[in-house]
Amino acid sequence: MKKAFFVIGILLLTISLVNAVSQEELNEAKALIDSKISCDTLTNEQLEEIGEYYMEQMMPGEAHKRAHEMMGLTEGSGAEEQFHIDLARRSYCGETAAGGGMMGRGMMGNYQPHYNYGYSSFWNGLWIIFLIGAILFVIWIIYNFTRKAKEPETPINILQRRYAKGDISKKQYEEMKKEIER
Repeated sequence: MKKAFFVIGILLLTISLVNAVSQEELNEAKALIDSKISCDTLTNEQLEEIGEYYMEQMMPGEAHKRAHEMMGLTEGSGAEEQFHIDLARRSYCGETAAGGGMMGRGMMGNYQPHYNYGYSSFWNGLWIIFLIGAILFVIWIIYNFTRKAKEPETPINILQRRYAKGDISKKQYEEMKKEIER
């Protein structure tokens, strides 16, 4: 039983050492944030710590590590450090990344520089026109199927209706029909 607790303790210790961010770094970053120090006086190392702190708050533990993997960032690489610096500049300093977007141009910074967002308003306008047309078409179909189709008032129709009601006999109906058809 003691061996099982020892193995579990070693595993937990190993997992805590493997984490992307140490508790000491998080405490330092929190202290920097709480001090409300100006962004102009922060070094890149301090900005990286603040970025790590914000990332850890958004995605704690393994989620932080998996997010780095999904973005193609390796631990300790220049790209990973720059990502955290940029995150700190946006979150703490209120700056925006060059080219806009969450992480540069587009989510991963991979949109072409000539990408033009102006076309989206054109397509949105077409989409709205299409939706309005579809709604009007559905209303027109419902209207046409729900309104009572009126037959034209012809003498034959009036005669058939009178015979159906019993206003006239079959003999009278036949005579009047012959008279109308002449």
